Formats: sequence, C-alpha cells, structure tokens
Amino acid sequence: MSNTVIVGAQWGDEGKGKIIDFLAKKVDAVVRFQGGSNAGHTVVVNNEKFIFHLIPSGILHPGKKCIIGNGVVVDPKVLIAEIEDLKSRGIKVDDLYLSSQAHIVMPYHMEIERLEEEQRGEGKIGTTKRGIGPAYTDKIARRGIRVADLLERETLTQKLKINLEFLKNFYGLNLPLKNALEEYLQYGRKLKRYITDTSMLVYELMREGKNVLFEGAQGTLLDVDHGTYPYVTSSNPTAGGVCTGVGIGPTRIDKVLGVAKAYVTRVGEGPFPTEIKGEIGEILKNRGKEYGSTTGRPRRCGWFDGVVLRYAVRINGLDELILTKLDVLDTLDKIKICVAYKYKHQVIREFPSQPRIWQECEPIYEEMEGWKEDTSKVTRSKDLPWKAKKYLKKIEDEGGVPIHLLSVGPQRGDLLVLD
Repeated sequence: MSNTVIVGAQWGDEGKGKIIDFLAKKVDAVVRFQGGSNAGHTVVVNNEKFIFHLIPSGILHPGKKCIIGNGVVVDPKVLIAEIEDLKSRGIKVDDLYLSSQAHIVMPYHMEIERLEEEQRGEGKIGTTKRGIGPAYTDKIARRGIRVADLLERETLTQKLKINLEFLKNFYGLNLPLKNALEEYLQYGRKLKRYITDTSMLVYELMREGKNVLFEGAQGTLLDVDHGTYPYVTSSNPTAGGVCTGVGIGPTRIDKVLGVAKAYVTRVGEGPFPTEIKGEIGEILKNRGKEYGSTTGRPRRCGWFDGVVLRYAVRINGLDELILTKLDVLDTLDKIKICVAYKYKHQVIREFPSQPRIWQECEPIYEEMEGWKEDTSKVTRSKDLPWKAKKYLKKIEDEGGVPIHLLSVGPQRGDLLVLD
C-alpha cells in the first residue's frame, strides 16, 4: 500500500473515518495531519459507534501506530477524554503518539471564536465554536502554545502571561493566569508518555519500508486556501497539507485517495450550488442520518456535484475515488448529477474562484433513472443494479478517476471493491 493520503473530496463528512478504519488493516501507521476537535470521524463496529475527534481512526486495530502530527491543533482536554473513553471500552492506546510541535487549543480560543461569530452577524461562518480558528491564528501570529510547552512550567508561564495580557487589551477579556497554568501543566503530565518528535517517527517508519496512511479532517472545499473562502476551516485538509502537517517531503507520497458521498452535504454557512430544498433533501438527510458528529447540527443535502469532484481531483491529484452512502439513494425514482454551472450566459465546467459566482450560479443537471433496489445487502460489485452501475460510471466520467471502493451501509464490512 506504501504511503497513502486520504482526503475528503467535498465539504467534509464524506465518511473518511470508516474508510480509514478499513484501510488501517493494511498499514503500519495512521497519521492525522491537520484540523482539530471541530471534526469527527465515525466508525461503527458490531453496532458499536466510535467517534474520533483527534485520535486517528486506526486506533481500533491493535498494533497500528496512531500519530497526531504537528499540523493538528490539539485540545488536550478533548484528547484525554478520548483516551479515557477508549480505555473504558477495552481499546488499548499504547501506540498513540502526539507531536511535540502541535499547537494547543486554549479555553480563550473558544471565547474569541464566540465573540467573532457574534460580531459577524448575518455574515457568520457557522463554526463549531471549538476554538480551532483562533488557535491557528495564534500559531500564525507566533504567539501559540505548543504541546511541548505543557511540559515546561517556566515556558508556559511566560507564554500565558503574554497571551492573557493581549486578550485583556484587545478583547477586554480578563482571565486568571494561575488556574490556566496549573490546569494545562496537569494535562501535560497526563499526555507526557505520548509526546514525541512525530516527524522523525514517520521518517523512520518510511525508511524501514513501512506502510503509512495519512488522514485529514474536513474536505477539499473547506480548505483555507482552496475552499469556498471565507466559509472554510482554518487549515489545509487537501493533500498538500500532509507535507507541512507531518513534516515529510512530497516525494514520499505514493497515492492520494479521495472520499466522496454519492450525493453532497454541507454543514454550516456558505455556498452550496446543488443544495436540495424540500422533500428530497429531507429524504437524504433522514436516510443518511445527516447530523454532524461533533455538533449534532443537521447537514444540508444536495445532488452529486461533478464540478466539485473535478476540482478535488485537480487540487489533490487524486488517483482513485472512494464513494460512500450509495444505499441512501436506493428509494429515489430519479437522481440528478450536476455536470456544469450556468452563470449568467456562461456554462462553467470548472469550479470558479470568485465568490460572487458561487452565490449566483445555477447547476446544470443530467437526470438518471433511480434503481429502486436495496443495495445495502449487496456483497459483490457485479451484483449491483445496472442502473446503479450506470450512475457510478457517470461519476467516474465526470471526475476522470476510477472508483476503487464503494460503501453501501454504515457497518465496517459494508464495503465493496470495484473492478
């Protein structure tokens, strides 16, 4: 399998957790390269649901090294809670590794995010209010607190003094130093056994010829550089984020796989050209159980967008596609797929870079017959309804990449390898 990257090819929530869990059987290590606890990967094993916010999904497979890279912003309280929850359910976390260079999400980051969202009013981003954006802001502004700082009282004291003074002067927030200092030093003590130079760890694994799987959170259209800015996350969930988020060179990546739903969803605000209002949208939401694993917010649902897929293929250099939730479409008489956008008198086949076009464009659809059969019981790709195969072929044609894996249900084993 070599060194493989898994990215979301839409607006996130594509089902990456399940795919990572499936592929983890074939690798030696799973590495998370960006994002924070604002994202959630869900895996269902024997009807038991596991939701991961920071720990890589591969933790459910004994003996796999699970690595949190420097590009992740870590809420230590959330991470420790995840560790304890896994232990209570009989899952070992002995092979968990945390980058000493990853930045820390502090309580004041959540307060800043809440204040900023209130100030935006109708122009709000629709964030999870988990403090992720402000944590990345501090990182770029060079006032961030890193994991290694939790192990050094003097360093943490100095950084907290500077930051709390800034918060008082800029935001009017008056927060006590002592409480935060002692709380986060305690987190450091609890996490100390996991903290290491993860860039060196990954390098050594690669040098030994081990197989490494890199997982991101969110999706391509939420990338801070290449997504529907400003309605994006604050990091790079595209394949390019792997190199800086882990500390490896681009020549070490062998394959990039994109995960997409058989339709499209989006959480929060922002443009969504193929969004479906009304009955069909409700059917997709209810059949697909489209509620955020982190916030519980209902997801907006829409038809599959070929323009978005082509963009994801180009930005990430996708080699293959993994399609999830095909079974959600089983009951529909007609299924639409967006092949282009219409903007004023123009037909646009590539994803536009200007925000005004996102807001004003209309999707151009091709309508296909629904298969009206239960695909959730299919165990071999050749037994799929021929109309479903036709739909999959259309998606491949629109994206220009083959579909390698197909998910037809929520369980770990509900996956088909396509010829």
